[in-house]
Amino acid sequence: MQIAKIVDHTMLKPEATQETIKRYCAEAREQGFASICVNSCQVPLVASELKGSGVTTCCVVGFPLGAMSTAAKAFEARQAVADGAGEVDMVINIGAIKDRRMDFVEEDIRAVVEAAKPAIVKVIIETCLLTDEEKEEACKLSVRAGAAFVKTSTGFSTGGATVHDVALMKKAVDGKAKVKASGGIRTPEFAAELVEAGADRIGASNGMKLL
Repeated sequence: MQIAKIVDHTMLKPEATQETIKRYCAEAREQGFASICVNSCQVPLVASELKGSGVTTCCVVGFPLGAMSTAAKAFEARQAVADGAGEVDMVINIGAIKDRRMDFVEEDIRAVVEAAKPAIVKVIIETCLLTDEEKEEACKLSVRAGAAFVKTSTGFSTGGATVHDVALMKKAVDGKAKVKASGGIRTPEFAAELVEAGADRIGASNGMKLL
């Protein structure tokens, strides 16, 4: 398998300039990455730079904490899609998972899924902050809410993707969603291990290192 085809070439640093984003877009076009993943303010630029390339414009929503209101997440998703995003990576409300407010978490995800149509939604569950039971619950809620993917991490918390978490998530979604591994993936060898464990997509802040 050609790894580039499943890599989301990602630049989410707050100090990222337009020049940096344009460089990432050029690399994505050249290498045939699956997408460029950026903060939502960068979507219009990325969509313009990638036009006709076959590379998808992806953005994050409710990033990196997931702790804003559902209405705010849904609005950000709707605007991002209007600006050209084809994929939306949202962060769940982690505190609500910890509180066992599962209905709230499911509705939070569903609101973004509905607002983002026809774009697909990947749900970042931030595995480093959850127990294995909570990870499984988060995956099942994401599936019920209509998400296309569950995703391990933001890369901005206390840990990133692990083989254990990818395998656990793959089992939890039971073929009803795909799995994206992200956070701390810096070598082709580690990326291959994650794919072997069940990752369908890899998010990396420097996708070029994985080629």
